[in-house]
Amino acid sequence: MERNAFPVYSRHFWKLSGAFFGALLAALLMQPLRLLPPGWGAGLAAVALYGGLMLTGARTGARYAASVRVKSAVAQSAPEACPKVLDTSVIIDGRVLDICKAGFLEGELVIPSFVLDELRHIADSADSLRRARGRRGLDILKKIREELECPVRIEEEEDTGEAEVDVKLLRLAKRLNGAVMTNDYNLNKVAGIAKVPVLNINELAGALRPVVLPGEEMAVRIVRDGKEPGQGVAYLDDGTMVVVENGRRRVGETLDVEVTTVLQTSAGRMIFTRIKTPEPKAI
Repeated sequence: MERNAFPVYSRHFWKLSGAFFGALLAALLMQPLRLLPPGWGAGLAAVALYGGLMLTGARTGARYAASVRVKSAVAQSAPEACPKVLDTSVIIDGRVLDICKAGFLEGELVIPSFVLDELRHIADSADSLRRARGRRGLDILKKIREELECPVRIEEEEDTGEAEVDVKLLRLAKRLNGAVMTNDYNLNKVAGIAKVPVLNINELAGALRPVVLPGEEMAVRIVRDGKEPGQGVAYLDDGTMVVVENGRRRVGETLDVEVTTVLQTSAGRMIFTRIKTPEPKAI
């Protein structure tokens, strides 16, 4: 039987079922009427009772079949979420856990076995900072498997001798018809060339930041020197870097600045500003 044939036959089935149960109910209600003297009045009451309840049952069955058909059509037309292949950087970053908890990510989360091996290798590093990052990644991975309601699985991949993890990630995502989830700028670019869908956490964070336009004013505290001569660097509460022109000599001060340029990239956002000059007082 064809897939779309079920709703057609189910409509007739539920109509007949509704009429049948209406007839049963009418038969039960007819018991008191049998006490009436035989005549045209009793027959008319029986016809009205049977006809009314069977018609009501058929209509109820038809409405139920229609609601089932609509739900089935919506379910068939809804696109299935593709699996998300997590890379090492996005697991160590940890924000994917909060995104999934908030319900903004659908589909299966796939953790390749070679990513898990890389996390273990980083956690065993002799460098203390690198070791801390690896252990954080393992902790995040444990929370992902224990706390998330969405399906999570470890995808076993045979070791083919390739040292490049990014190549394995892209090949796995293609095989699963999924998307790579990362915050690595270079992997984002390579995936675009390979035509593999990418979900970049940094791009999502940038899209959620408040919009800053040239000409707007803000108060920032300059914390260090910039790369270019004369520049000072400040940071907003969300971590966005603010480059202040001629702010090198004002490190440690809180200044009112005016936005001149906003640069948005996959690696993050930078805001370029200049120190606002006080307006001359009217004499």
